[in-house]
Formats: sequence, C-alpha cells, structure tokens
Amino acid sequence: MPPVRLGLRENLGQFTLLVVVNVCVGALVGLERTTVPLIGTDVFGLTSDLAVFSFIIAFGVTKALTNLAVGSLTARFRRRQLLLAGWLIGIPVPFALAWAPSWGWIVTANVLLGLNQGLTWSMTVNMKIDLVGPARRGLATGLNEAAGYTAVGATALLTGYLATEYGLRPAPELIGVVFVAAGLVLSLAVRDTAAHVALELAQHAKPLPSGQHMSMAATFARTSWRDRSLRGASQAGMVNNLNDGLTWGVFPLLFTEHGLGLAAVGLIKGLYPILWGIGQIPTGHLADRVGRKPLIVYGMLVQAAAFVLALALLGRPLLAGLLSAVALGLGTAMVYPALIASVSDHAHPAWRVGALGTYRFWRDIGYAVGALVAGILADTLGLNATVIAAAVLTAASGLVAGRWITEHPVR
Repeated sequence: MPPVRLGLRENLGQFTLLVVVNVCVGALVGLERTTVPLIGTDVFGLTSDLAVFSFIIAFGVTKALTNLAVGSLTARFRRRQLLLAGWLIGIPVPFALAWAPSWGWIVTANVLLGLNQGLTWSMTVNMKIDLVGPARRGLATGLNEAAGYTAVGATALLTGYLATEYGLRPAPELIGVVFVAAGLVLSLAVRDTAAHVALELAQHAKPLPSGQHMSMAATFARTSWRDRSLRGASQAGMVNNLNDGLTWGVFPLLFTEHGLGLAAVGLIKGLYPILWGIGQIPTGHLADRVGRKPLIVYGMLVQAAAFVLALALLGRPLLAGLLSAVALGLGTAMVYPALIASVSDHAHPAWRVGALGTYRFWRDIGYAVGALVAGILADTLGLNATVIAAAVLTAASGLVAGRWITEHPVR
C-alpha cells in the first residue's frame, strides 16, 4: 500500500476516476433538461406551469435534504459506500421517465433522482477535496463540477436530437441506463478517502478547539447564519440554483411558445451547462489565484444580465436563447467552484463535510424555490415576469455576497 499523500498529482489516478464518475452523475440528471417540461404539457396535458414544475420541486427538495444528511451519514458510513448507494437508488430513474403512465410517476422518479444526485455528487466532490488538500480546492471543485455539468449539457443536446427524431419518449430517457450502469461499475473501483482526511486533520494548522461543537445542528447554524462568510455563500448558492431551476422549467416553454423546435431548445438547454461545466476548469484555477469573492460577485451579475438578454432579444428567439445561455453558462462557471472553495476555506476539516452539506442544502433547495416561484409567477403574471424576477433576485444576491463574504487565506 503506497503512503497516503495530499495533492492532485499524488492522487491523479483516483482523482481522474472520480472525474469520470461525475460525468455519469451529471449525464443522468441531464436527461431531464430538454424533454421533461414538454412531456408534462404535451404527453400528460398539464395546463398549470406550477404543476409542470412540480418535478423540479420534488428533485430539489429531495436533493437538498440528502445533501444536509450527508454530514451525519459520513460519520456512520464511508464515502465510497454512500457513492455506491446513490447509484443503486438511481437505477429505476430512466425506466420511470421513459414509460411512466402518469405525471405522478415522473414526480416520484425525481425523488429517486434527488437521492441519487445528493449522494453521488456530494461524495465525488468531497472525495476530490479530500485527495488534493487545501492548496488546490478551487481547481479540484472546478474539475469536478466541469465534468458533471458538461455532461448535463451534452445529454440535454443529445435528448433534444433524439426527441426530434423519435419523439419525447422513450428513446431520449433510455440512454440513462448506460449512465447508471457505467457510474455503478466505475464506483466499484473507487478507493475511500478516510485516510486522506485523517492526514489533513493531523497537518491542520489550527486543531479543532476542544469546546467547539461539531453536531449537525451546530454546523447547520454556523453555515446558515452565524458565520458571515458561510451565510453569504449559502444565500448565493441558493439563488444560483434558483436560476437553474427556473430556466430548467421556463426556458423550454418560453422558447417553444415563440416558435422554436425541440432541436433548437435542446441546443439552448445544452449550451448553458456545457459552458458552465467547461468554464469551471479555468475559473476554479483562477479562484485559487485571485480569491473566491470577485468570481462570486461578478458571476452573479453576469447571470442577471443573461436574463435581461433573454427578454430584450425575444423577437429573435434563437439569438435570445443562445446569448442568454452563453451568459448564464459563463456566470455560473465563475460562481460555482468559488463558492464551494470558499465554504471549504472557512470550515475546519473536522466539520467540513457538514458545512459543505449545509451549503449544498441551501444551494439545491434553490431548485425547488426557483420552480415554485416560477410556477406561481408564470401562472399569475406570465413567463416574461418570471424571467424579470430572476434577474432582480440574482443581481441582489451578488451584491449581498460582496458585502458578507470575506477572503480566507489558504491553510
């Protein structure tokens, strides 16, 4: 057994394997980006936007609660065990999406998908952070998120094409069987990172004070409110995924309403997460060099501008969709790895998993909040008003993050 060492180069094999696993994780959730809102309206005849967006609410709430539970679960189970459990839970998802006899089955499938994503994505990002140590957290999270969200975008593109050629179901959803099988098999080869966490704890400059509580409740309170920087990161993460949840449901309906076909909508829905994914490689590295805060603040403002572009150019819907997708992708790429790295900076290794779980709870509850807000606003004021509200909330969140978040020297 080789000695345990921290660092990207020292753990390149396992790190790379985890990157590939997260490609499968992102690809599974990418199945829904283009087709599922349209399945709700065209296959099941749903007329309420809130009803259509209910699948996103189910996904967001379940994934958020799973993220929150991860801190406690890692005290009882190894990270590798939780990763494998997540894949086993995800097995029924593509089959349910492909052949669900009613909308309730789609919503139930998204509960399973939320559990799958909460366990698998949480474990891949935590295990990468464990492997590389403090100095390369930004790059590690950037590579992890890049792999996942590039796969989300590529799958959204592919499902748009398949839906154009073969219909909304079942062909686009059944490619998910490949992702689940590959993710499960690859995860069997992953080694646990408990020894790397122990090594970082031993090397940490500041031992955990003997009187400091590490309970789930104490970590939740500290990350959600008591620590100013962690509070700032949590609210920014929630609004960031509020945007994603909103565009997930609204953009397919908005752009088809203005005359675009499934292939064009798939292009828009695919371009955004592909740029979000690929962009996190340089932005994660940049977060290690210039700090987390500038990327967070300016990234949120770029996202707000994307919503403005979507409405300002709606007379040319394809151009509006593409330019807004580019701005959303680049803005989110700036924010995502910087937020995870910022939370890691401000959390002691002994309670870092719990802090990241709490942050990811607030971030992913944004899916549900975004879908709920979008559904209510769309039903009462229309889709355009929903997009305007997203722009205002995102800009405000960026300014709040600039006031609350402080830089923390890398330990």
